[in-house]
Amino acid sequence: MKMQNKYIKIFLIGIYFAFVLCSFMFGFEQGKQIGHNFISFSIGMLKILPCAFILIGLFEVWVKKEKVEKHLGKDSGIAGYIWIILLAGTTVGGLYVAFPVASSLFKKGAKLSIIFTYIGAAAICRIPMTIFEASFLGIKFSLIRLIISIPLVILSSVLLGKYLEKNNYKIVTQNQS
Repeated sequence: MKMQNKYIKIFLIGIYFAFVLCSFMFGFEQGKQIGHNFISFSIGMLKILPCAFILIGLFEVWVKKEKVEKHLGKDSGIAGYIWIILLAGTTVGGLYVAFPVASSLFKKGAKLSIIFTYIGAAAICRIPMTIFEASFLGIKFSLIRLIISIPLVILSSVLLGKYLEKNNYKIVTQNQS
């Protein structure tokens, strides 16, 4: 079954690149735009990901599991959510970086609801994005958005975390499979 999935993925990727190539050959503008977007996003990722993965590797080595468990683990309380929102606010690179960081935090003992809060907060309250937003839409709008969205992210994360823990949901990491 895994081999069949591999062939399906290769086939679909081949169709994508064939479509983009034919679009350039025959002048199909939407296909050309898809190709340009792919190249643009790929270059953007290549600029961010190497540095991000180096920092994540350093985090893995330098930050002790006990520290993460103490501040972001089962007994962290509301302080854990404050810490994780501050961390999410400084995350650069969007979700490209947030998911590997979340995986690292999970492996070091952070509880599920805090991981979910981190992913949600990394998507909505990064400092550079908020400054950019405030310059166009105003500080009042940005503050209202943050005041409304952060508690909702925390609430949904807590509910999802409790639901998954109640149903004994286990996340299988790459090392466990």
